[in-house]
Amino acid sequence: MASRDIYEHGFDESSGRTIAADTCPECGSRLNTDGGEITCRECGVVLESCRLDRRGPRIFAEEDSEKARTGAPLTDTRHDRGLSTEIGYKRDAKGNTLSGKKQRQLSRLRREHSRAQWQSKAERNLATGLAEIARISGDLDLSKSLREQASSLFRTAQDSDLLLGRSIESIAAASVYATCRLNETTRTLAEVAAVAPVDVDSVENGYRTLNAELELPVPPQSPVAFIPSIAGKFDLPARVEQRARQFATRAHEAGVSSGTHPAGFAAACLEVAASSMVDPPTQLAFADAADVSAATVRSHRDRLTAFLAEDG
Repeated sequence: MASRDIYEHGFDESSGRTIAADTCPECGSRLNTDGGEITCRECGVVLESCRLDRRGPRIFAEEDSEKARTGAPLTDTRHDRGLSTEIGYKRDAKGNTLSGKKQRQLSRLRREHSRAQWQSKAERNLATGLAEIARISGDLDLSKSLREQASSLFRTAQDSDLLLGRSIESIAAASVYATCRLNETTRTLAEVAAVAPVDVDSVENGYRTLNAELELPVPPQSPVAFIPSIAGKFDLPARVEQRARQFATRAHEAGVSSGTHPAGFAAACLEVAASSMVDPPTQLAFADAADVSAATVRSHRDRLTAFLAEDG
């Protein structure tokens, strides 16, 4: 009777089996059924794989174009990884306006929910740091992937007790800068500090702490990566930017730019390349574009000029 039910309905609710055979056709050993999958205990051959979804079809509204069966994915950018509950304001799930009494009730619920939102002080600090990373990433126009990596790095720093004795904002800004360095995205310390509530020294100190304690695989910065952003601030011909790229590449491969400020060296390459122009930008203008001093650009220019003269 059980075998006939299997053939008629295709699935045995009591055993989870979909076939009537009890022995393996290959070696004659007994079969094992686990989660609808029937395999041989000895040779491991899979006779039937049946993974049934017993939840039934999901009903969508006719005007609903987003017919996803799952919610939003987990994310490191939220302190609860995106599993939080949000209480609405003036409308219900169907878009109907709520009464004044219901709105006051929801207001009280939001207040109590906000008070019970944090399980510990560490979780509150994590939320503060992730919110700061989101704000800095938005101001720097960074991608969602970089924001996710920066948030994950901040979590690692908190788990490693690197926030002790340091401000949350400095470690958050340092996490963004370190993520940019790891992905070879051209953002300087000054650019990150300009949109952060801390100064350059705090961001640099936080970055050094992350780099030393977590042993980040940060690649050395090449001046070539900073040339497009600096050249974009001037109306330079394409040939000038191309020559500056060539100078920066040759100097980087020869090790001449080692130990120098990458943005300052890129500005020096642009200054040398633009020297053939009728009215080139001034050295101070290049220095301001690279956010370094004119003396830095001048010293790098002299080093580059000497290298080009020797290299021919």
